[in-house]
This record gives sequence, structure tokens and C-alpha cells, in this order.
Amino acid sequence: MSAARIRLDAVLQEIGAVAVAVSGGVDSLTLASAARRALGPEAMLVLHARSPAVPAEASRRVRVQAAAQGWALRAINAGEFADPAYRANPVNRCFYCKSNLYSAIRRLTDRPIVSGANLDDLGEYRPGLEAARDHGIRHPYIEARIDKATVRALARELGLGAIAELPAAPCLSSRVETGIPIEPETLRFVHTVERLVGAHLGAGQAGRTVRCRVRKTRVVIELDPLSLATLVEADRSSLHKRISAEAPPNLAGLTVSFAPYRTGSTFLLTPAGETR
Repeated sequence: MSAARIRLDAVLQEIGAVAVAVSGGVDSLTLASAARRALGPEAMLVLHARSPAVPAEASRRVRVQAAAQGWALRAINAGEFADPAYRANPVNRCFYCKSNLYSAIRRLTDRPIVSGANLDDLGEYRPGLEAARDHGIRHPYIEARIDKATVRALARELGLGAIAELPAAPCLSSRVETGIPIEPETLRFVHTVERLVGAHLGAGQAGRTVRCRVRKTRVVIELDPLSLATLVEADRSSLHKRISAEAPPNLAGLTVSFAPYRTGSTFLLTPAGETR
């Protein structure tokens, strides 16, 4: 057993019976798997929020792992789409998303709630961590001094197969520029376009990234350097037509362009360069 696994098990055992918030990404799936082994099935409850902001394949991964590992799984509606503050899409939108999620979980259980935040998250703008602090959420990875690379190593150690190699996949709302309202039809478009472009480029390969960014006047498809470099003009023209055909009425007429991938590029900045 690795040193990281020993530290994580110790943190989980100190917490005791837990409720694990699982999104369907590598961090939370690995945490739930570790909790299952450290605490036993009776001592963990897994909660997964189904939402227009969560891709169907993420929900499917959660269901598959729950069935394979014997998790007690509850699918919930966190209710963020009924929150005008979330729908308005301010730069701290994640605060409202996580506040709704943790409130919904707390209504179902009095167990300590744990999240899959890791050390790398502390170096980024993460308003969701503010919501976690307000709701008393524990972060076992952070307490056990575990970063993203170590999470992936733990996933391999736990035998999670392809889950260990899942690319980073923030919620679909993260693709919508600050200040543009979050609408379910916009998120469906984003997801459809990412799958369409990904299938065209073979983006399931390691290192490939596709992000569909919705901005006020255009849709920008951000790609990893290799994908962008190999995208010939005929491909761009064909994809442009297919993407435009998928646009819902609220996005009709927006131009489509391609650009290098940048993390968090839909956040708007102040003139001084600070996130607002």
C-alpha cells in the first residue's frame, strides 16, 4: 500500500461514516472507491447530482462504479437551476452551485460530507471551496497532502482502470462566459459540440482537449496544440457548418472560431487583470 493511500485511509477513518459528493470525475470517483475500502460499504453514502451541467457520461460512470463496488448511491437534484444567482453566471458561480449541492446533501444526511478537492485546487480560483467552508465540508485529499498526480496514482492502485486517465472535465457551465445566463439549452449545445469535434479529431486520445466556449458574440472551440495544428481549412469549414447547425435559438447567428486551449478562459477580467 502506498504512503499516500495510508495517509488517506487514516484521514477517512478519523472522519468515520461519510457522505461522498461524487461528480463522475477521477477525483471524486477515486475518493469514493478509497472510502469504500477504508470504511466498508455501510459507512459511506455516495451522492451524485444530476443536472444539465453534468454530462451524461459522467453520471453513467458513477452508476457503473456504484454497481461494481456496491456503493449506496443517491442521485439528487441539487436545485442550482432554481437559483437566480447561479443562473446569472457571476464569476463566483461555483459558489452558488456548491452551496446548493451541499445544502441538498445536508437535507438527506447528517453524516460528514467529503469532497474530492486536492492540493492543486488550492492554487486556483475556486469559489466552490468558499461554499465548502461555509458548509463544513471535509477534503480528505487536502488533509492527506495529496495532489492531482497522486490522485491518479491512487486510482491505478485501486484498480480503477481508465478512470485514472480521465482528462480534467469541469462542469459544462464553466464553458459559458461570465455574465451570460446559464441556460440548459446552451449546455446541451456545448456538450454536443464537444462530442462532435472530439469524434472528428479523435480527442479520446491522451493529451487531446476540446472545449466549446460560449462568448457574447461568438463560439470558440479551444483545442490542444496538436489538434489545432492538424486542423486543416477543410476541417474547419466542415466543423463550422455542423456546429452552426446545432446552435439553439438563443445562440443562432454567433460566429464560430478555433483557438488554443486556455484554462478558465471564459472568466472575464478587470482592466487590472484581476478576476471579477
